[in-house]
Amino acid sequence: MSPAPVPRGTVPGRRNAITDVPGVRVGHATRVGDGFLTGTTVVLLPPSGATAAVDVAGGGPATRDTAALDLRSGGANAHAVVLTGGSAYGLAAAGGVLEWLAADGRGAQPVGEAPEILLPLVPAAALFDLGRGGVFAARPDAAVGREAVRAAANSPAFAPVAQGCVGAGTGAVTAGMKGGIGTASTVLAGGTVVGALVAVNAHGSTLDPASGLPRAFHVGAEGEFPLTTPSGAEHAAAQHLLAESGRAPTGLELPNTVIGVLTTDAPLDPAAVHRLAVAGQRGMARAVSPVHTRTDGDTIFALSVAGTGAGAARDPVPAVLAAAEDAFARAIVHAVLRAVSVVTPFGRLVSYRELYPRACAALPGPRTLPGVGSR
Repeated sequence: MSPAPVPRGTVPGRRNAITDVPGVRVGHATRVGDGFLTGTTVVLLPPSGATAAVDVAGGGPATRDTAALDLRSGGANAHAVVLTGGSAYGLAAAGGVLEWLAADGRGAQPVGEAPEILLPLVPAAALFDLGRGGVFAARPDAAVGREAVRAAANSPAFAPVAQGCVGAGTGAVTAGMKGGIGTASTVLAGGTVVGALVAVNAHGSTLDPASGLPRAFHVGAEGEFPLTTPSGAEHAAAQHLLAESGRAPTGLELPNTVIGVLTTDAPLDPAAVHRLAVAGQRGMARAVSPVHTRTDGDTIFALSVAGTGAGAARDPVPAVLAAAEDAFARAIVHAVLRAVSVVTPFGRLVSYRELYPRACAALPGPRTLPGVGSR
């Protein structure tokens, strides 16, 4: 088998992660075992916050504080963004993040007569993974949110981001195949950095049905995705295994969602930040099919973390938006490639690595999570 062809031109950041954007940190809290297969991921912003926007394109979202980002109100500054499992129940994790930020003195608006107490803005989105670890009630709460934001705050600047079955991607599934967390970044010619983080739990498939390669494989930078093109025999065997895996009982065909965050150090106004979120939806459409269905809650937050990057104003907005579209699509591919198979009480959630072992021979890391037992 020969290596699959890849394009040239995209320049990832040093970590090829959302944390390549100055001032952005990421923390995960992961729950596996004792009925859990879920978690929460927090994107922590500088204490002053960042201009924020959101675009919701799916028919079944579970979100918090998205109305505060409405352009009709002039936009707003967010201080952290929460991606979480647990469907609408898991949005409780954002409360823990809010409490931690307030205790740390972060926020923009004094509360009542106590000027030292500020009100942070913490928009959040949740994906559906309820019951995938065996217990329906095993889902993120405020304590999980606090753990994730502490992990982000304690991480160094420009730290690598754990991917795959961690944080909000722990229980994620896409078209019967194991999903997860992925990230990517791009550095533009003028120095602007664009970063993406995504939790892939899509109703649609991330795979090209003809080749077995990820749909957005061709978007990658040179050498970014070390895959070989699957042979016809490997592709046929993978499709059979995926069909068998997809017959696992309840929980897999219920509501789904792709949720994610785009950041840049380009100084964008609220309207341009909203266009950044929309660009992420276009990137999603390049990597997943179908998208934005009635059962998906596809939600993308976008943030301009301006004033921290050298030369961040030298790249035109259209170039920033194009980079965001590509970065989001690439992050989806990383989520799929970093995910590993999981044995749960109701069946095996099979990963791309298990479906295409020869094509993935050069990928580092483990292939399977420990079994997830019920209580």
